[in-house]
Amino acid sequence: MLIIDGSYGEGGGQVLRTSLSLAAITGTDLRLTSIRAGRKQPGLAAQHLTCVRAAAEVCGAKVEGDRTGSQELTFRPSAPRAGQYVFDVADIRPSAGSVNLILQTVLPILARCDGPSQVILRGGTHVPWSPTFEYVRDVFLPAIARFGVRAEVDLSKAGFYPRGNGEEVLRVQPSPEWMAADLTRALGEPRCRLLSRTTRLPQHVGERQMKAMRSALGGVNVVQETLDEMPGIAPGTTAIAETEPGMGGWASGSALGAKGKPAEKVGHEAAQALAGFLASGGVVDLHLADQVLLYAALAEGTTAMAVEAVTEHTRTNLWVIEQFLGPRFAVTEADDEPPIITARPSP
Repeated sequence: MLIIDGSYGEGGGQVLRTSLSLAAITGTDLRLTSIRAGRKQPGLAAQHLTCVRAAAEVCGAKVEGDRTGSQELTFRPSAPRAGQYVFDVADIRPSAGSVNLILQTVLPILARCDGPSQVILRGGTHVPWSPTFEYVRDVFLPAIARFGVRAEVDLSKAGFYPRGNGEEVLRVQPSPEWMAADLTRALGEPRCRLLSRTTRLPQHVGERQMKAMRSALGGVNVVQETLDEMPGIAPGTTAIAETEPGMGGWASGSALGAKGKPAEKVGHEAAQALAGFLASGGVVDLHLADQVLLYAALAEGTTAMAVEAVTEHTRTNLWVIEQFLGPRFAVTEADDEPPIITARPSP
């Protein structure tokens, strides 16, 4: 049985999620200790527990310690199964736990199965410290498609923090063998899109966000602007400034509205995040770098990617993956050049 220290490095939920995915894919019995030990509320919260139970259902795992607040977990997987699944954070307790982190846990498992799957995910679709629906649809899925992973996601209704109650539908096609990808060069010059999306808010909120993004990005080549309203039960808003997949790289800057936060600030934050990526010379943004490591490690051949930055989150995920698969990665950092992460098969 492989034992993973959940407090290692950044010590957050990514240690749990990556460990669950790789345990299911490799058939490795797993024990996680000190789960989120350094957090204000350590152990498994509703979103993390939903990830555990989702991964367990997909691969028929026997689980011990799957309860709210638990800091230890034993996970013994069987063979993963394609199928129709529904995972709802509210089954643990009503919350805006991120459905997209649950998505990122089960997607690689289902992609390695021999048939198609559909997953309905209910909870938070636009919440702090997590990828939004748009990030998954427009950045993450196009990036992992470079490895041969075939999946798509639709938004049924938005779920903003703190209410949640949103819904997404993930469809995964079988792609059991992944190919290496070269993510050190963009597919072309930057082409950017701006999205200003609201739910149950006056139209002027979205318009002000869009105006702020446009102003902050200055001379960036913006090829599309989308101003729309999403269905949902509670008010909320998001601003997104993103590259067309591969055109300038794979990246998005986004921001969420909050009570008392001006729409102009929301738009400015999103634009500044994208501008920072474009100025870095990277091809993969700092969040995506972490999210595609598992696919790079399991692909046939050598993958390399030029990243905006190597964060503590990324370094932690590198460590977790190598606990399962052995040495895989090299990180090259040089002055005035974006860092390069290389993933190679074990010798």
